[in-house]
Amino acid sequence: MPTDEVPINWKRNLYVAWLGCFLTGMAFSLVMPFLPLYVELLGVTAPEKLNLWSGAVFSITFLFSAIASPFWGGLADRKGRKVMLLRSALGMAIVMTLMGLASNIWQFLILRAILGLLGGFVPNANALIATQVPRNKSGWALGTLSTGAVSGALIGPLIGGLLADNFGLRPVFFITASVLFICFIMTLLYIRESFIPVQKKDMLHLRQVFSSLKNPRLVLALFITTMIIQVATGSIAPILTLYVRELAGSTQNLAFISGLIASVPGVAALISAPRLGKLGDRIGPERILIFMLIVSVLLLVPMSFVQTPWQLGLLRFLLGAADGALLPAVQTLLIYNASNQVAGRIFSYNQSFRDIGNVSGPLMGAAVSANWGFRAVFLVTASIVMFNALFSWFVQRRGPGRLPLPGD
Repeated sequence: MPTDEVPINWKRNLYVAWLGCFLTGMAFSLVMPFLPLYVELLGVTAPEKLNLWSGAVFSITFLFSAIASPFWGGLADRKGRKVMLLRSALGMAIVMTLMGLASNIWQFLILRAILGLLGGFVPNANALIATQVPRNKSGWALGTLSTGAVSGALIGPLIGGLLADNFGLRPVFFITASVLFICFIMTLLYIRESFIPVQKKDMLHLRQVFSSLKNPRLVLALFITTMIIQVATGSIAPILTLYVRELAGSTQNLAFISGLIASVPGVAALISAPRLGKLGDRIGPERILIFMLIVSVLLLVPMSFVQTPWQLGLLRFLLGAADGALLPAVQTLLIYNASNQVAGRIFSYNQSFRDIGNVSGPLMGAAVSANWGFRAVFLVTASIVMFNALFSWFVQRRGPGRLPLPGD
């Protein structure tokens, strides 16, 4: 290491990265409450087309993020994670500005796709911190980092709604762009990384990446677990308000009750993630992962039989507390099984699976509810999570193993 290089303070990096994840999480969720209203402002007024376009502009960001993540992960392993954080924050700030200037729905759709292509702040922040933090503190550090995006996503809709009511829809995009630009400046000035660029010819290929892992089979199982966690979270989203209305009957404050029940899992995850991450450092993240998957199943099943919104809210709070441990446990196990040389790509592959879950979860929930009713969504989701718990346990017991790759 050159003698004039600034020493790395991983704790400071963690706190700055946490703030960056908070700001990006808040920036993304700022515009979520009024996306359908903005689609309507851009000229889509027929109810059936409004639903279709609103779904399209919401999901296309995750779809293109899933496609782009492996590319950015490979570039992060070559050029460093800090430069990827800067690229993501600045790119998203520019795209958000252009969204506020969009004049028709096609422009907006294309910009939402580009937003997905340019994203990746959170997985690169995870990779940066995971490769710097002492291994015996990985669970706590990644658990703490995960609360940044969660808390930002929680407060974003509230702030976005207030801003839209007071300033109009388009200015919110410009305010969001300003927040992302602040994130860019903060990352530029305060995050430190010691990284020696790798020549493209020296980069490991996909086969070599997986061959370098301590337990390739477990890593693939962790990718699937990440996807299923997001499927389980997203499957309930399309039917939550309607299910609350079915439980509550005629009520004057349906929107408030639904919003409260929608947000309580995030609050619980915010509280539980660092604590359960620290517990995982003591007893092992693999035990936390299996146990919390089983707890999730035991909480999802009774959601199908609740009789009041408050029963549903309590169960969702407990589910959020369990979910707060799942993704940090997955990320800790990923870094246990991957070298720093391939960490960027491993976290980006994991992000791709997460985005696939974000797209497929709501589609599954909508399809199940349309055919079998709202209550069936919870039972189907519980079955999928139970399968994942058994699959993860089986893979952990089998131990390291080589994966068959294309060309074998």
